Amino acid sequence: MFKRNKRIISLGLSLFMIFGIVFPSMSFAEGEKVNITILGTTDMHANIFNWSYEDGDEKDDIGMAKVYSVVTETRKENPNTLLIDNGDTIQGTILSDDLYNTRKELPHPVIDVMNFMGYDSMTLGNHEFNFGLDMIEKIQKEADFPILAANARYKKDDSYLVEPYTVVEVAGVKVGILGLTNPNIPRWDGPKVTELKFQNMAVATAEHIEELKKKSDIIIATAHAGFEDEYGKDGAKEIVERFPEIRALLVGHSHSTVKEKMGNTVVGGARDAARQVVRFDLTLKKDGDSWVLEDNDVEIIEVKDYEASKELKDYAMEYHKKTLEFLEDVIGVATADFIPPSEIKGIPEAQLRDTAVIDLINQVQLEATGADIAAAALFQSKSNIKAGDITYASIFDIYKYPNTLIGIEINGKELKDYMEWSARYYNTFKPGDINISFNPDIRGYNYDMFQGVDYKVDVSKPEGQRIVDLKYKGESVKDTDTFKLAINNYRYGGLKNMGIISGEPYFESDPKSLRSYIADYIREKGEISPKTDDNWEVIGADFKDPDHEYTISDVELRNYIIEEINKGNIIIPSSEDGRSYNSKSINTQDLIKEGLIPAEFIAKKEEPKLEIKAEPAPKKSVSTPAPVVTSQEYVVQPGDVLWKIGRKFGKTYQELAEFNNINNPHLIFPGQVILVP
Repeated sequence: MFKRNKRIISLGLSLFMIFGIVFPSMSFAEGEKVNITILGTTDMHANIFNWSYEDGDEKDDIGMAKVYSVVTETRKENPNTLLIDNGDTIQGTILSDDLYNTRKELPHPVIDVMNFMGYDSMTLGNHEFNFGLDMIEKIQKEADFPILAANARYKKDDSYLVEPYTVVEVAGVKVGILGLTNPNIPRWDGPKVTELKFQNMAVATAEHIEELKKKSDIIIATAHAGFEDEYGKDGAKEIVERFPEIRALLVGHSHSTVKEKMGNTVVGGARDAARQVVRFDLTLKKDGDSWVLEDNDVEIIEVKDYEASKELKDYAMEYHKKTLEFLEDVIGVATADFIPPSEIKGIPEAQLRDTAVIDLINQVQLEATGADIAAAALFQSKSNIKAGDITYASIFDIYKYPNTLIGIEINGKELKDYMEWSARYYNTFKPGDINISFNPDIRGYNYDMFQGVDYKVDVSKPEGQRIVDLKYKGESVKDTDTFKLAINNYRYGGLKNMGIISGEPYFESDPKSLRSYIADYIREKGEISPKTDDNWEVIGADFKDPDHEYTISDVELRNYIIEEINKGNIIIPSSEDGRSYNSKSINTQDLIKEGLIPAEFIAKKEEPKLEIKAEPAPKKSVSTPAPVVTSQEYVVQPGDVLWKIGRKFGKTYQELAEFNNINNPHLIFPGQVILVP
């Protein structure tokens, strides 16, 4: 239907231009103005419906159906509207990754829906490369719009993988759209892009800018990269600094909101999952034979403020139904939750200690590859396998990406270097910290936890010196030892690109995904229970404050602070871009300075007065029988901490910990039985 509307608009514009020739007074005169709106999407990750397949629930803040309502309203407001996309578009949901990206003979639902919506261009993101160059060729054939990447070329003949740019005419104005993909793709999908070379985005822009000036009245660009650098000289900011003639720049990849103006260039970026739409408004004035930019602006539109388009949902309903049918099958049963509740709200236990979810993933990897050691990350902070029926949505929840599996031989030094690289994820622990926190510059998906070896991570030590007591089958790992390692293809490409590992795979599962291996494993078992071997632990986090002179103990103060965090009265910091959680430890000294600790907790203890007393006369020793210690049981409830339980029974937390042989009084869990003497 939209294609018909688009043809009508195009016919109307053509007639308008003809009338302009026949009747000169109607043509663009000197000083005539045109307003052009450009709507930009990025990192939509195949969220067509406003629906979470993992949760089985409708959402009010995601989805292309919501985006289309924004587009429809904007086109009514201004017919001179372009719609462009910035990549990471065809990957990211069960609909795409586990159904249609594995069956290339079927039309791709995301491209089909984009055709329906009337997109004018799409730039490749890094996740478009997850499925190989055949997939890119496929979507290029299916799209009714040009797919762009000016900095991706074939090594053999220097030809472009897709188009470097396109020029779209709207209201008599020729708009040049330059597309730039992420130059770091070989880091992540190295084996799938061996035929290609990727240029720095600014270098590629320099090669096309003069050509675009000749063909266009105004130039805009889309760059699938963050505005700031990620690994060095790879941010989109350099494009604006070097090429001010680009009047609007759509950025992405970082899943963060960007709304800036640098000189005469407006820059916009949106969050992932089609949560936001970037709107650029350009006002141009006719100056002789040229169009001159008079004004430009950028706005971020929240899709939660719009109803999902019924028209689009009706159009795409077949894809949605097939996905729901796929998810109905129960593939197994979990006897209990696989990750314990967080002691501190917002900090996943699975990144602080060994948990059954990571052990499950690593066990699957070990069995599939015959490896000695496996490594896996927690992709989402809330990932868990819940007690009850397990469906494919459960697997998607614990393993978000469509990675394949790699088996590679490494030596002991490579293993240590890899583990140290991973352990950078933790911030160095400082006196007064009440929690372990994570490096804001490292995403959670880049922190791997290892199976098959025993080790400790000492967070009191600097980066590069944190892995201690590393042993394989009870023996300390030597640099010359050799092992078989199981990892996903994303990690393999990154480690090899960084020079941490050097070998070639002895096992590759492509095209079968690791998610499929996990599903097969659960189907075969039928019923699974959470199991951990506790082969690793974090050490060096001594929660005692050496300067502590308070009226309550360190543990009581820490428990009070944790309670305030869990109530929402103290906020765990996140990174500036919002993509990294728990980015700085909560420190008692900082809270005291900020006035967030009650005065009665921080009053200094009075020095004990010395009293001289006469020695009492010695008493005759009387033999008395040892007292019989009795106890009662208390079942831990959600929200309980040991010192609170102690108060209920007139005991200290130290008494309860000692009586129950609890080594860490901060870690108790709902359902646990505490004996009270």
